[in-house]
Amino acid sequence: MLTSLGIVFVVGMLLGGLAERIGLPRIIGLLISGIVIGPYALNWLDPSLLNISADLRQLALIIILIKAGLSLDLSDLKQVGRPAIMMSFIPASFEMIGYILLAPLLLGLDLINAAVLGAVLAAVSPAVVVPRMVYLLEHGYGTKQSVPQLIMAGASCDDIFVIVLFTTFANMAQGGAVHWLDFINIPLSILFGIGGGALLGFLLTRILTWLEHFNRTFNADQLVLLILALSFLLMAVEKHLSGFLPFSGLLAIVAMAVVVRAKSRKPLIASLSSKYGHLWVGAEILLFVLVGAAVNIHYTLQAGPAALVMILSALVIRSIGVWVCMQGTHLNQRERLFCIVAYLPKATVQAAIGSVPLAMGLASGQLILSVAVLGILVTAPLGAILIDRLYPRLLAHDPKIKVSE
Repeated sequence: MLTSLGIVFVVGMLLGGLAERIGLPRIIGLLISGIVIGPYALNWLDPSLLNISADLRQLALIIILIKAGLSLDLSDLKQVGRPAIMMSFIPASFEMIGYILLAPLLLGLDLINAAVLGAVLAAVSPAVVVPRMVYLLEHGYGTKQSVPQLIMAGASCDDIFVIVLFTTFANMAQGGAVHWLDFINIPLSILFGIGGGALLGFLLTRILTWLEHFNRTFNADQLVLLILALSFLLMAVEKHLSGFLPFSGLLAIVAMAVVVRAKSRKPLIASLSSKYGHLWVGAEILLFVLVGAAVNIHYTLQAGPAALVMILSALVIRSIGVWVCMQGTHLNQRERLFCIVAYLPKATVQAAIGSVPLAMGLASGQLILSVAVLGILVTAPLGAILIDRLYPRLLAHDPKIKVSE
């Protein structure tokens, strides 16, 4: 496994750096690295690494979500409340409707399997979007209008909504019953996740304050590890509560970090944010190379031109959903266009659940996996390129915000 990890980092750094040298986002080089060294091409990775690939990808996602929480200000989040709530489910709903309408025409699927396909493809990728929004926050782009905060908040809830619907539709495709509680679990998962994470963050800051009275406290390095450990435990809580109480571990992690930021001294938060930024350098390579390794390029070839037309058409329908969410906000037309662009990329959720319908034995499973793979290869680079190229033109820059080192 150590040899495989070495290959992941060396090849990832080389191709990621090459992508940047030719003017492309680093993520493209990382995804290509994973595809090339993965089991469906050169097969250089040890099966033991691939067996824990999902856990490693989740670890990397946890790191960037902690950093995102440490970058979010509670006052900014209050300003984006209504549109952020709408962004958490309306764009995904529009896209799923697009697949339900188009998949029967273009791919010959029935309505329920088209709904399963739509649920697989509808989730935005926090792994692509969140680090870019953190960058914009730290460099002062769109911050006065809370654009990065809006996108991060909406994208963090979007996945929960989609995954719950995916489970429901997949159960229907297998002939199972659907209970109304399945839909009630969506807002409950969000509320309990935010509440549990905020409570843990509050308790952590209170303990740190109490320790300071006795001149005993954690240094920044120790606190980085402590917050990371608590994040792991929040994900474990989600797993153990599954089936009993809806709880979003990922949202809890963000909420915990937001409260820690709000209740801690600015120098400490700056140090923590910087250290998590350094951790993200390696975590980003691990995340996207392993996402690429999960991509079976042969399935992409099976999807065909009709699947590509459907994916692009569904993105247009999704963009209409984002535009609807922006109505009644203070954002100008350029900022609204940026929100549409930022909601295009897909990667992590599709890599995680794209193969589930096939494993469940659904007749459409092979086709759904093929379209999911194609969706990653098309939308992740497209979204990353558009975000990186357009933010200086579409978002106002606040010169008062200093670049964090």
